[in-house]
Amino acid sequence: MVEPEQAGERLDRFLAAHFPELSRTRVQALIEAGDVSVKGRTGRASTKVLPGDEIDVAIPLPASISLQPESIPLRVVYEDADLLVVDKAAGIVVHPAPGHPSGTLVNALLAHCSDLAGIGGDLRPGIVHRLDKETSGLIVVAKHDRVHRLLAAQLQERTMDKRYLALLDGAPRSDSGTVDAPIGRHPERTHPMAIIAAGRPAITHFRVLQRFPRHTYVECRPVTGRTHQIRVHLAGIGCPIAGDRVYGRKHPTLSLERHFLHAARLTFRLPSAEERTFEAPLPDDLGGTLRSLQGT
Repeated sequence: MVEPEQAGERLDRFLAAHFPELSRTRVQALIEAGDVSVKGRTGRASTKVLPGDEIDVAIPLPASISLQPESIPLRVVYEDADLLVVDKAAGIVVHPAPGHPSGTLVNALLAHCSDLAGIGGDLRPGIVHRLDKETSGLIVVAKHDRVHRLLAAQLQERTMDKRYLALLDGAPRSDSGTVDAPIGRHPERTHPMAIIAAGRPAITHFRVLQRFPRHTYVECRPVTGRTHQIRVHLAGIGCPIAGDRVYGRKHPTLSLERHFLHAARLTFRLPSAEERTFEAPLPDDLGGTLRSLQGT
C-alpha cells in the first residue's frame, strides 16, 4: 500500500526502496516481465504511484543451479578435519548466483573437499562469510554443520576479527578513526549500496599505515558485515578505494585493474577453543602498486 508521502514516486524506485534485497535493475526486469501490477493492472517502470495504490509483486523462484566440482586452483592457507582457510584470488565469485552459475570458489571447494555439499545452504556449502568478486584474501570454510554454526555465531557476536588492507584516493584527516553510518540500497542512485538513514547499522574502524602525496595506505576492521561496507564507508568520508569503479573516482589515479582491497588477516576460535590468526600477503598486482608508490 502506498502511503501519502510516497505519492508521485516512480514505480521502480518505490519497489527498490521496499525490496532492498533486489537491485533496481532486477526490479525493472520484473516490471518488464509483467510480474508487477498496480491496482490489478500491469505496471510500467515510469508509472507514478498514488496514495492507496495496492501493488502486487510476483518474484519467480530462481532457476535451479546444479553445483559441480571444478578443478580451479585454490590457495589453501590452513586445513584440518573441521575447516579450511582459503586465500581467494581476485576475479573469483564466492558462490553461484544468476550470471555466475560456475567457476566460483564453491565449485573449486567441492573439487577439493567433496563432502561439503549441503553445509550452510545448498548454493553456499561451507561458506561462512563472503568477499566481493574483485576483493582478494582470506575466507574460512566449514566442513561440518556444527562448525558452520560455531563460526557463524562468532560472526554474529562480532568476535571474529577481520582486517583488510586498502589503498585510498585522498587522505583521511586523522591517522585512525571510525565510520559509523547505516548502509542500504538507495533507490535513486546507480551505486548498489549507499549510506542512508534507513539502512542497517554499519561500523568500520581504520588506521593509517602510510601516507603518499595523493594516496593513503590503511588497515580496516569492519565490525559489521554489510554488503560493500568498507568501500561505501571509505567513499563516504571522501577517500574511496583506489581502482574502485563503482564507488571510486570517475578518473582513476592509478592504473589498477581492480579495487585495492585485500582481506589480509583473520582471527577466530577453532572448534578446540584455540584462537588462531591467519594471514595472506598482498597479491602481486596490489603489492606492485604499493611498492611503486613507496619508490622501492
